Amino acid sequence: MLALGLNIVVGLAGLLDLGYVAFYAVGAYLFAILASPHLAENFAWIPQMFPDGLHTPVWIAVPLAALLAAIFGVLLGAPTLRLRGDYLAIVTLGFGEIIRIFMNNLNQPVNITNGPQGISNIDPVHLGPINLSKTLQIGGLEFNAVHSYYYLFLAVCAVIIVVSVRLQDSRI
Repeated sequence: MLALGLNIVVGLAGLLDLGYVAFYAVGAYLFAILASPHLAENFAWIPQMFPDGLHTPVWIAVPLAALLAAIFGVLLGAPTLRLRGDYLAIVTLGFGEIIRIFMNNLNQPVNITNGPQGISNIDPVHLGPINLSKTLQIGGLEFNAVHSYYYLFLAVCAVIIVVSVRLQDSRI
């Protein structure tokens, strides 16, 4: 999915964006923070408000993560709007490195990202009553967690491909 998005920026728009993964990282960290017990373990006031921890459903956390990544995209895009070629590549590469170093060092003095170890115990994806981290039995077929997530991501990739093709053929 990340490569499909990069194809729009580099392949269709012709912009060499070397810091593209930084937007992905910002969104991924927000999703991990919202869908794990990490904040409740590191901030005393969160368990008082949310006794079971901050376990945001995937259908709320993903749009919030995408919104935050879009905000960072606008913040980087506004001053670099007129840059092309090597200059854009250098600025976006710098932004990508700044985000990487920032996220790696955001474990002190307050542990927000858990540094290079990352955030663990992220909640599994639920599609209504279906928990994708458990083995599913559909008809005579049995799907373990790896296969369930594979087919979910395959479906999301198919949707992104359709959007990309429609975007490619549009006036934009």
